[in-house]
Amino acid sequence: MIYKDWLKEWLRLYIKPYVKERTYDKYVKQVDLHIIPFLGDYDMEELSATVLQDWSVKLQESGLSPNTVNSIISRLKDSLKKAVMLGVITKEFSGNIIRPKSREKQVDCFSKAEQKKIEQYILTKQKPKLYGFLLCLYTGLRIGELLALTWKDVDLINGKISVSKSCHDSWINGKYVKIIDTTKTESSERVIPLPKQLLPILKDLKKKSNRDYIIDGKSEYGVQVRSYQKTFDRLLKKLNISHKGFHSLRHTFATRALECGMDIKTLSEILGHKNANITLKRYAHSLYEHKADMMNKIGRILQDF
Repeated sequence: MIYKDWLKEWLRLYIKPYVKERTYDKYVKQVDLHIIPFLGDYDMEELSATVLQDWSVKLQESGLSPNTVNSIISRLKDSLKKAVMLGVITKEFSGNIIRPKSREKQVDCFSKAEQKKIEQYILTKQKPKLYGFLLCLYTGLRIGELLALTWKDVDLINGKISVSKSCHDSWINGKYVKIIDTTKTESSERVIPLPKQLLPILKDLKKKSNRDYIIDGKSEYGVQVRSYQKTFDRLLKKLNISHKGFHSLRHTFATRALECGMDIKTLSEILGHKNANITLKRYAHSLYEHKADMMNKIGRILQDF
């Protein structure tokens, strides 16, 4: 069987029915751009270890990041393993591919001074749309989770938020529209306790709101992701703070939480990570000051001698 024919069948029967639309679109793009042009015309029995390794090297030489290359290799590997499982081919060699070493994305967060500057501006201006930034700084919500939040998800009596959905923008009929979807992963569905200092702010915000969504927009579906990212960019520019992506609000929350002494397991659950190892790996550098402080406390024993 020609590999490109199998890839199309694999995507249609074994991927599309079981993943989110965004994930499926990502897989299709990876297959169309990076697998079919190089390997699509091969008979599947001809996909030897050498052929696959040569393809992998070309991907790395094309300038793609190690993480992206590994993601594309995973698509190839999954498709070939399913082919073996179904008897389409007798064996496959994707396990022999030497993968580039993936690197954890650098965590970019705001300094305490920058965070304070952002907070003071929001609290002074009191514009309802801006309070979403404050909420992210103190809950670690992703932008899609924030913009999918409705007042039904907020328990102001018991002080907690239920995260059960997310959203993204999708290009439909010549324009971007807001799509409400499930959370990123099962572990992303969670309940986040709210700092009590946020409750009066949220209660006041709810009194002024006549819409379902916490972060309100012109449409009944609230603010779109791209629009809110641009609002954040404009805020940073106005405050003369160097540009950082919206996700930096989440990273800032995690960093401040570790600085306050929050344990990794608790932080992992609040962030909605699959396990604490992901949190530890991503924010290990943020623990350095805490580690140094602990070491200095141990060092004080020396003073007793």
